[in-house]
Amino acid sequence: MSINESMDVNNGGGRLSLVGGAGVAVLVGLSVAAVLAETWKVLIVGWVAFAAMAAGTYLGARATETDPKRLVWGYGLASGAMVTSAAMFLVPQAIGIAGNGGIAPQVGGIGIAAGIVVGYSGHVIGHRLTHRDLPMDVTTAQITAHALSAGLIIGLVYGSMPTLGLLLGLAIVSHKGPAGYAAARRLRRNGKPVSALLLPAAGVGITAIPTAALPVPEIAALNAVVFGFAAGIFLHVAMDFLPVCDAGSEIDQVCSLHEESHELLDRLRVHAVGSTVVGAAVVVVAWVAVSP
Repeated sequence: MSINESMDVNNGGGRLSLVGGAGVAVLVGLSVAAVLAETWKVLIVGWVAFAAMAAGTYLGARATETDPKRLVWGYGLASGAMVTSAAMFLVPQAIGIAGNGGIAPQVGGIGIAAGIVVGYSGHVIGHRLTHRDLPMDVTTAQITAHALSAGLIIGLVYGSMPTLGLLLGLAIVSHKGPAGYAAARRLRRNGKPVSALLLPAAGVGITAIPTAALPVPEIAALNAVVFGFAAGIFLHVAMDFLPVCDAGSEIDQVCSLHEESHELLDRLRVHAVGSTVVGAAVVVVAWVAVSP
């Protein structure tokens, strides 16, 4: 069965796909377990990720055209927040755990490098799949795989260090809104049901909640690599979401629908920088506000 097929309804854009409904059902069931286990932080992060992507999907499905300025600001705010969060909360943990454990801090750096390389490799291989005739919607499959892996890492991080604040997780999933919007626009243009995106919307919570409940071994080298790997993965995702206003980019494709597209692209570069700076500043200000 294709990832976008429904059981007894057609695949119209307003219909609920089987996998989308199943994803929500699994998230609801795991949420009950999270409440019983009192793993509140991953529960909140999972549902914020779901709400953000669901909202982005709804807006993308209803939009008759894409506003390039809003697209730039959506990507810029999210990427700026993610870069700053990973750099502030995960990189110091990776280096610090290694140092406090009596091992070389470079071990944490190895985890960071591995995360960036693995994230890049997965992105490249995933893009190659878009050129193959597969029995599933590649857009939905790629986003689902990304959401499940992100949830896995978020669960490991909060399970390893439950004292981490919510700011990290919320900033990490901030890209779910613009990601859902862009994916919904692609699916709508291809005549496919956007409700399938409910699966990746629920994906973060589906893997984060059970992973956070797993026992974490007190091994400094392992934890340093885990935090470093998480930082590397999220830094890669953040850099992938940086708004690119160059020829051939997604933003350029949107601008090509407007008159004076080259001039518009030049103006959007200023918005790209501004939105990224604002996204980063929001995390810093929020951290200062909640710090004791």
